[in-house]
Amino acid sequence: MLAGIALFVAMIVFGGGLFMYYAQSSPKITEAQLSSDNATVIYDKDGKVLTRLGSQNRDYVKKDKIPKTLKNAIVSIEDRRFYKNNGIDPIRIVGATFANFTGSSLGLQGASTLTQQLVKLSVFSTDASDRTLRVKAQEAWLALKVDKQYSKDQILEFYINKVYMGNGVYGMQTAAEYYFGKSLDKLDLAQLALLAGMPQSPTNYDPIKNPKYAKSRRDTVLQAMVDNKIISSSEAAKAQKESVESGLSETHGTTTNSPTKNKIIDPYIKQVLQDLSDKGFDTSKGGLKVYTNMDYAAQKKLYNLANDGQTVQFTDDNLQIGATMVDNSNGNVVAMLGGRKTGDVTYGLNRAVQTDRSSGSTAKPLMDYGPAFEYLKWPTYRKVKDIAFTYPGTDTKLYDFDHKFKGTMTVRDALIQSRNVPAVRTLQDVGISKATTFLEGLGITSKDGYNLNNGIGLYISTLQEAAAYAAFANDGIYHKPTYVNKVETNGGKTYSYKTKGTRVMTKATAFLMTSILKGVTTDSNGSGTAANIPGLNMATKTGTVAYSDKVSNEYDIPSTASSDSWMSGYTKDYSLAVWTGYDHPNSATGYLTQEQTDIAQYFWKYMIYYMSQYSSNADWTMPSSVGKKGDNEYYQIGEDYDDSGTSDEDAANNRSTSSSDKSSSSDRRSSRSSSSSRSFSSSSSFESSTASSSSFESSSSSTAPSSSNGNSQATPSSSDAGTATTSGSNNTQQ
Repeated sequence: MLAGIALFVAMIVFGGGLFMYYAQSSPKITEAQLSSDNATVIYDKDGKVLTRLGSQNRDYVKKDKIPKTLKNAIVSIEDRRFYKNNGIDPIRIVGATFANFTGSSLGLQGASTLTQQLVKLSVFSTDASDRTLRVKAQEAWLALKVDKQYSKDQILEFYINKVYMGNGVYGMQTAAEYYFGKSLDKLDLAQLALLAGMPQSPTNYDPIKNPKYAKSRRDTVLQAMVDNKIISSSEAAKAQKESVESGLSETHGTTTNSPTKNKIIDPYIKQVLQDLSDKGFDTSKGGLKVYTNMDYAAQKKLYNLANDGQTVQFTDDNLQIGATMVDNSNGNVVAMLGGRKTGDVTYGLNRAVQTDRSSGSTAKPLMDYGPAFEYLKWPTYRKVKDIAFTYPGTDTKLYDFDHKFKGTMTVRDALIQSRNVPAVRTLQDVGISKATTFLEGLGITSKDGYNLNNGIGLYISTLQEAAAYAAFANDGIYHKPTYVNKVETNGGKTYSYKTKGTRVMTKATAFLMTSILKGVTTDSNGSGTAANIPGLNMATKTGTVAYSDKVSNEYDIPSTASSDSWMSGYTKDYSLAVWTGYDHPNSATGYLTQEQTDIAQYFWKYMIYYMSQYSSNADWTMPSSVGKKGDNEYYQIGEDYDDSGTSDEDAANNRSTSSSDKSSSSDRRSSRSSSSSRSFSSSSSFESSTASSSSFESSSSSTAPSSSNGNSQATPSSSDAGTATTSGSNNTQQ
């Protein structure tokens, strides 16, 4: 017996010492922390608040406006001895500690008084991993301090205004407005009991989504009030008969804090929330500080360009857009546009991340010529053939927009002019396997695999394309695009997120591609001349997707009509991918006219010009592995390449009678010379006036249409793509 007593005393002394040891390192707690909402706060790259999730929907209620019935309900279900304890409940602590050692579900969590719960919501993380003896000791110590400093009614006021009530709502006053369309003092016993029981599990006890569980919890609260002698059994029985769906509001309050600002940041924040969820964070618990990579000024500029109707003139409100800008050096998503004229929808369709629209000819650098430089070691002056072509094993013939062939031309000219046949022939030489490997390095995959037709159209998002093009800009280093830079929990933990760059191509491949794409806007035959900004070092590629022949014939739609138009490219600092089109293409009215396909170019131009004012106009440096031939042609030093390949062998039966090409399939050539490192030089000074020298003049109007079949063709104005016609069908494809 003496030994038992001694052990008991020793345990008390040890426990007391441990408690004081933990208590000494407790964080400070202030009235501001106790009274503030527990929202997740999201910041931009400069640490400025973008939005506070849920806080905007909180209506703070003072203690003298809180119904006594609600206070009694909360105390009855959460902490029956609340008015008697001093912030902690020794009886509950002993019971919960015993349960913790015996494996009962009560555990340490069951020891918490209302005051301790308030402390936890104000200072500590609610993560299960943080339910430790150290945290519980510190909670208890701070609860003692809070109970000593504030009245019981004040503590209840803090608690009632802080708890999360589901659906982005914080505080019971706001919950009353959200769920019932009334203030707390207008609710009956059953409704107040429902609210009192929700904080334990707001999602499960949501009366709108889970009325069965909500009723069970409400009835438990009512019985607790009976047991605590607050209400009679008859009062409880009457309230329990009331449906939890009775009196629910059909129109709920919004969860937006600044309508205008939220429209601007909506698509980006939607992706941030998804990213946080993927990382294991629960934003509904609140208390997180999320530092994003968003450049708010750039985000606002994207939004304004799409919606102000001045700088870039969209022909109607149904014409849509998606755009993503990334920082080439680290993959940070700088800004993202999910659409235009979207109304008051929150977290709506984000067209910037949709992958159900063909990218048109913007795929050519990624799937055709990039792999050719990387694996076949082609120079920019390697000859490719723009001659008659039939897809192997089919009767499908491939054409460009003009239904003409230009014979033999250089890779540079073929890509700048965006000729389709040379691109598909290049992919045939590279092979689908190597092209797939190259795409995977750029973060682009397909569960269905690829075929030759994808060489002139990939089903990817502007997010994927901007990140992929950034690898060309970044000397062959790819960074996975990221939204979140850092997350801080209210428990004091910090999680940082930075992507490690991966080399996915040689410096030579990246440089050769950039040297060509520079000409897309500057060459007189280039497909992107509408986006030219004299003096600015930039590289771009256009893409358009043809309208369905079947629909065009049925509704007498112009042969130059397109379903999608893209503009993607980069400066040394930023990459930007832009898509324009209608949400439902290939209908009688959902097509882009020849003039409308240039809107993507204008949009890209003005956005890149805006960013150039706040960044360098650095040029790309030619690596030592690259040699120069003539004024603007480049090759890879010491590398051999074939002058002919698979496409030439296949082309033997597909040449047009007018073709005079006589290339030998066995001719082999190598380039072996040395070159010192050098840079492209800017030929003209940057002219700020060029950004407004040409604006799109509205020439037609369109309304929304139907489904896309991924067909692709360019308009004569952009000379950007082509059609392939299958004998006996009305289908067109790029």
